[in-house]
Amino acid sequence: NIHDVSVAFFSHFIEHLGLLLNNFFVYPIANWLYILIIYYFIFELIWARTPGKWLSYSKVADKKGLKPGFGKIFLRNLVRLTIIDCFFYPVLNKTLHDYVSGTEVVEV
Repeated sequence: NIHDVSVAFFSHFIEHLGLLLNNFFVYPIANWLYILIIYYFIFELIWARTPGKWLSYSKVADKKGLKPGFGKIFLRNLVRLTIIDCFFYPVLNKTLHDYVSGTEVVEV
């Protein structure tokens, strides 16, 4: 019966949604990291820009000035999560995530 299937699906969905919301409040630091990863990764992967980069007329580019691929964006955002990332700027004249991934932020 289609009614029984839809009720079972809906109740299963609500159960998982409740677990997701419960975990959201139980693990706030992990959730904040997930949000940051998704925010930076998705925006930079699709448009090479986050909303902040749109406002500052800048974008992420590889060494050739082109839009970086999946691997470079993934590596860039993985390294961005390290707490020591910003301390490399005086030594490398760029952030560690730009240095390791071979990317840079350029004006549009």
